[in-house]
Amino acid sequence: MTSQIQVRLQVAYPGFELDVDLALPGHGVTALYGHSGSGKTTCLRCIAGLEKARQGFIQINGEVWQDNDRGIFLPPHKRALGYVFQEASLFPHLSVRGNLEFGLRRIASSQRKVQLDQASTLLGIDHLLERHTDNLSGGERQRVGIARALLTSPRLLLLDEPLAALDTQRKSEILPYLERLHDELEIPMLYVSHSQDEVARLSDHIVVLSEGKALASGPIGKTLARLDLPMATGDDAGVVVEGVVSAYDPHYQLLTLHLPGSDLKVRVAHSPLSVGKTLRFKVQARDVSLNLQPDEQSSILNRLPVTVISEIAADNRAHVLVRLDAAGTPLLARITRYSRDQLRLYPGQHLWAQIKSVAVLA
Repeated sequence: MTSQIQVRLQVAYPGFELDVDLALPGHGVTALYGHSGSGKTTCLRCIAGLEKARQGFIQINGEVWQDNDRGIFLPPHKRALGYVFQEASLFPHLSVRGNLEFGLRRIASSQRKVQLDQASTLLGIDHLLERHTDNLSGGERQRVGIARALLTSPRLLLLDEPLAALDTQRKSEILPYLERLHDELEIPMLYVSHSQDEVARLSDHIVVLSEGKALASGPIGKTLARLDLPMATGDDAGVVVEGVVSAYDPHYQLLTLHLPGSDLKVRVAHSPLSVGKTLRFKVQARDVSLNLQPDEQSSILNRLPVTVISEIAADNRAHVLVRLDAAGTPLLARITRYSRDQLRLYPGQHLWAQIKSVAVLA
């Protein structure tokens, strides 16, 4: 059986209604993305059983947690899930080890899939085990909270904006550990966020929510490149690409990455990586310029042949967003309307995309 998460929910409050029907991958990280009030947390709380939808069906890789038609509603403590909130909510009277052991005791030893030493190593908290929780930084507290959730050996890990309460430095500290969970554990995760950069870095699949409705649900690369979604018009619009390392230049410290399913390649400044390794990076629309000819004299490293697919207005009248196809890899370019007219852009036109820089996400 193909692993899948099925969520159908109808929830009504005064002034707000959540109505979603989602079929999500039963593996990897799925992001629930949208502005405040879009229904992200309500959806997560219903999946956890903390709120009961008036009409609902929730099935996690074959296990039914709610089915109104059959009168099934498992309470939260009977759902094999881990829940990480914005605040870690650690027990202040217990040490870090004591907090972790609390999570471990919730599951019978015969059913444990994650051990204490494994969780503490994954989250980089081995050196904190004997500390009291009031001596931890915000990032350390959140890592302990995630480790505690993992030690319940959940079938599903729910993360409700776990970085929202952290400053930029603490976020940058914890993101690599979240990536390790993605790479090294087989536990599916639902990750709530309104940060496009977090979503681009961590998720494989994205659900875009607005006013209680799902505007889109699909793979992260293709979905971020859609021009009919609200995030396409903003200044942080861009696409996520997973390239495969094909070479490394030690003199200039540049990796060569092949784009998926094509012979096209980009070069990025990065430390050495083995040939064949996959590296995820983001190309911001504002970092893509267009040219009718390849400019060999430019300082811009990456020049790719592309085809114009479509165009929409940006979030200000001076700019437009252009969707491009680079041998199967979608790209976005944010350019001025003046440049659009000078190039005489039209759907199907062949030209060159010059990528000023790429943000390596891992």
